[in-house]
Amino acid sequence: MKSFPIHRLFLPFLLCAFVVTAAAPPLFAFERYNEVKRFDPYFSKYTKRFFGPGFDWRIFKAQAVAESRLKPEARSHVGAAGIMQIMPRTFEEIVEKNPTIKGSRMQPRWNIAAGIYYDRQLWNLWKAERPLQDRVRFMFGSYNAGRGNILKAQKKAKRKGFSPNLWPSIERTLPEVTGRRSEETLGYVKKIDRIKEVMR
Repeated sequence: MKSFPIHRLFLPFLLCAFVVTAAAPPLFAFERYNEVKRFDPYFSKYTKRFFGPGFDWRIFKAQAVAESRLKPEARSHVGAAGIMQIMPRTFEEIVEKNPTIKGSRMQPRWNIAAGIYYDRQLWNLWKAERPLQDRVRFMFGSYNAGRGNILKAQKKAKRKGFSPNLWPSIERTLPEVTGRRSEETLGYVKKIDRIKEVMR
C-alpha cells in the first residue's frame, strides 16, 4: 500500500487559514497607535477649541495616523509636512486667519493645531442636511482632494439623480472629476474610518 504524505491532509486547512487572514481588515495594523499618546493632549486641546468639548478628538488623531503615521518629520513629494501634512501656503493662510497659531508647521503642537483648524473651516462648508458621519467624510474628503473637486463631484451626482449631500454619491462621481487620484481620496476616507474604529 502506497503511503500518503501526512502534510497533504493539512494543506487545505493551511490554505483556508491563509485566505481568512489575508481577507481580514487590517485593523490590527493600527492598534499600536493607541499606545502613542504623546500628542494626545494637542489633539484634545485643539479639538475642544475649534469643534467644542463634545467632539471626539480621536477622529483627528485617526486622520493624523492616515496622513503621517504620527511622524512629525514626515514630508510628502509635493511639500506637505508634519503630522497633519500641511502645505506651506496653507499653513501661512491659517496663521493669517488665526494668529493664536504661532510656531513652525514642523512643530507637532502647531501642525496639529493648524490641521484641526483647517478641518473646522472645511466642516463649516458642509452645512447642508446630511448624516453626521457623512459630514465628517465630506470634511476629510475635502482635506485630501480639495473643496472644489468635492463640489464638482456633488454637481455630477445631482445631474445623475443621486443625493449630492451623501458621501456614497461622491464615491460614485469623484472618479469622473479627479480620475485615478480619486482612489487616493476615497481610500483615505475609508482608512480614517477604519483607524477610528481601532481608536475607540
